[in-house]
Amino acid sequence: MGTLFVSGLSHREAPVAVRERLALEADKLREVLGHVMATGALAEVMILSTCNRVEVYGVAGAPAAARALTFRQLGAQRGMELDGLEPMLYTKTETDAVHHAFRVAASLDSMIVGEPQILGQVKEAVAIARDCQTLGPTLHRLWMKAFAVAKRVRTETDVARHAVSVSFAAVELAKKIFSGLDGRAVLLVGAGEMGELAARHLVEQGAFPIYVANRTWARAQALARALAGTAVPFADLEATLAIVDIVVTSTGASEPIITREAVQRALHLRRSRPLFFVDIAVPRDVEPTVNELDNVFCYDIDHLKQVVDANLREREREAQ
Repeated sequence: MGTLFVSGLSHREAPVAVRERLALEADKLREVLGHVMATGALAEVMILSTCNRVEVYGVAGAPAAARALTFRQLGAQRGMELDGLEPMLYTKTETDAVHHAFRVAASLDSMIVGEPQILGQVKEAVAIARDCQTLGPTLHRLWMKAFAVAKRVRTETDVARHAVSVSFAAVELAKKIFSGLDGRAVLLVGAGEMGELAARHLVEQGAFPIYVANRTWARAQALARALAGTAVPFADLEATLAIVDIVVTSTGASEPIITREAVQRALHLRRSRPLFFVDIAVPRDVEPTVNELDNVFCYDIDHLKQVVDANLREREREAQ
């Protein structure tokens, strides 16, 4: 039979710099699944790779060996050694693994509790494992139960209300930088739900006009209509940086789409007016060195979570 286990790392143990390196696209995941199953070390295996976690769910006679094998293969895809990952990895087995899967699917273990994307990401991971014929009866039952639990959590509790917190954090930071948002132009890059939510909150606070860039033109147009904004071709992304004040990015790109050089050119055209980036993507959309430039303020998902946590601690103190 073997032991049900989950091994992985998440936003709790690993900084965004590590998570973005391990984030793999579907074709790479299929490659890893095929390799580890071919070794015979696992009877079943599924890999969940998202912005904020990389987890291996499996059934194996020797879970520790299966974990080492799989993460060694995952690390090899990005040139990372297992020794460097080992201190960040956790492992849960049997009932603990089941409870963990339930919490993940229900967004109770997410960086932003209640965020809506995770359930779709889990379903996609299950579909990939099924296509690769690595999803056996144990993992199938696990996820069918987890999906049912997630549905109940979303319909019977207020957990989804917590998802807005990162978006409010972005607005709070923008207000501090600009002393008010009236007339501040916003560029939304990508179609992530969290990014769209942040853009909507900025609009509610008076930010205008809104520009939307997406690799899929139809998606850019649809989102622009929903935000009463203007769609811009993805090729015009750099030119648009020169005319906006706030940039919200949430694409699925594997490499940064906004470089230090592009921002430097935009700053020259802006005559050094401040430029604020909210980078919700993992891997990050904005090169980290952009933050070294004068008059540029760049916050990634980990920075925003720190603001959220600080706000929660303040609320707890007020409640005591």
